[in-house]
Amino acid sequence: MEIGIIGLPKSGKTTVFNAVTRGKAEVGAYTPSTAGPNIGVAKVPDPRLEVLSEMLHPKRKVPAEVTYVDLAAPPKGLGRSEGVGGQFLAHLSKADALLHVVRAFEDETVPHIDGSIDPERDVANLDLEFAFSDLAIIERRLQRIETSLKAAKPHEREAFSREKAILAKISSALESEVPIREQELTDEEKKAILSYQFLTAKPLLLVFNIGEDRLSQASSLEQEWRAKYQRPQSQAAVLCGKLEMELSQLEDTDAQEFRSALGLEEAALNLMIRLSYELLGLISFFTVVSDEVKAWTIHRQTPAVKAAGKVHTDMERGFIRAEVIAFDDLVKCGSIAEARKQGLLHVEGKDYIVRDGDVSTFLFNI
Repeated sequence: MEIGIIGLPKSGKTTVFNAVTRGKAEVGAYTPSTAGPNIGVAKVPDPRLEVLSEMLHPKRKVPAEVTYVDLAAPPKGLGRSEGVGGQFLAHLSKADALLHVVRAFEDETVPHIDGSIDPERDVANLDLEFAFSDLAIIERRLQRIETSLKAAKPHEREAFSREKAILAKISSALESEVPIREQELTDEEKKAILSYQFLTAKPLLLVFNIGEDRLSQASSLEQEWRAKYQRPQSQAAVLCGKLEMELSQLEDTDAQEFRSALGLEEAALNLMIRLSYELLGLISFFTVVSDEVKAWTIHRQTPAVKAAGKVHTDMERGFIRAEVIAFDDLVKCGSIAEARKQGLLHVEGKDYIVRDGDVSTFLFNI
């Protein structure tokens, strides 16, 4: 899973990047837009992996991972209706979801680019930028379709006409300020536009970055913003990026003591991953192979054959069957051998829908 971190200048997005990756990227300095992005990998915390490790005593335990990509500097004009393009657009297009850091803190030494703190205005401005980006892509594609239609054969004309109709429908809604993620599209239409990697089609996590002076209001502010931005494939959260960045550099036990003293329930890293999983409809399953326990991330409703392909492409190509036991059943039994003896380990075919927490062994032949 790859999450693209976005935000207006001086919103604290690199601070949040450091908080969720335990990174040490430079904050406060805005490098040229030609500079490469900050890239960090966070291990997905999952208590079930720890339980399996203690039970099975593998030599290695491997958690799932989330990659966060924070562009070193937004392009000049971002948030001022000048569009999105170049490497900035290229990096964001590859992301599975977007994490928009919204400034909600006051700091006279770091003036806002628009002169005042207004989170809702900033959300609207960036939404508009991404709508402009998607509309520009659609316009260019429609122009190419018109050119291609002139020399197209009958069966090609039908395909082009369908694509043209879908793009026109999406474009009309975008012009009415409805992002693609909120548009009512059929499964066929969603599949048809998948390759475009439209920015407004990507799931969106809004992170309102507050100051330490508003920590006591964090819960009520989160409720307020979640209610306001309760939309399809969107989620909202509140955190203090500066504080979370500082806590991420401490040992876990020390950081937890500070959080408890401040009344904070969840570390930024855990919160962002949990919300991202919910937003993207992701689950985890586990494999126990060659003395290694490993967690894997897949979408809900993934069949066993595709989950096997996540482990290795050969497993998908030569899939025979899957041997599966639910995590809770394995814990009750204490071992895979005992689970097999009690009949709790079941054999499934390629169409079996993998469930969250399944411990699976894939048999294959190439």
